[in-house]
Amino acid sequence: MKENLALAKEQLRRQLRAENKRPEAEWAEASKQIALRIKEHPVWRKSRSVLFYAALAGEPDLRGLCHEALKSGKIAGFPRYVEATDSYVAFQVAEPLQELVPGRFGVAEPHLSCAELPLNVLDLIFVPGIGFTFAGARLGRGKGYYDRLLSTISGIRCGVAFDWQIVAELPSEAHDIRLDCVVTPSQWRNITDQPVK
Repeated sequence: MKENLALAKEQLRRQLRAENKRPEAEWAEASKQIALRIKEHPVWRKSRSVLFYAALAGEPDLRGLCHEALKSGKIAGFPRYVEATDSYVAFQVAEPLQELVPGRFGVAEPHLSCAELPLNVLDLIFVPGIGFTFAGARLGRGKGYYDRLLSTISGIRCGVAFDWQIVAELPSEAHDIRLDCVVTPSQWRNITDQPVK
């Protein structure tokens, strides 16, 4: 059964990656629309501390939103891989251009000089992925790092997706963490009623 789920997930990853092969300009425009939709939402306006992610090719890019968050006085963090625990931990950044450096998996991460950001202070966590459903399921890259990080966070877990990354359903396992909401260029979909702290 578990092998069947793993195969189904891998097949979906291939299918969604193929669907995501689009011109860079299309990714950029859709990322702008997502940022605008986020800025309009009360969850964003009420959040004081936000965990961002450094976008890989084919993921919505929220860099501009991070800069705006910092200018408005919000606390901004990014995940950094910690080899000792084989896990990701949140670290605060004040100057993303200077403080984000290439990390273990080729993803930009906070520099070693950045201070750890306690997970219990995070109001809003932006979560990338390969595929999402509007029921809160997420298909990641297959290593489980984000699920382990999300399992320790009490803030609002918000999936960030292009419209073409939304599917009707995804295979799910016990360790897969459900999201509280999903934002795309065309909509913000609440899944739970979790209030901002």
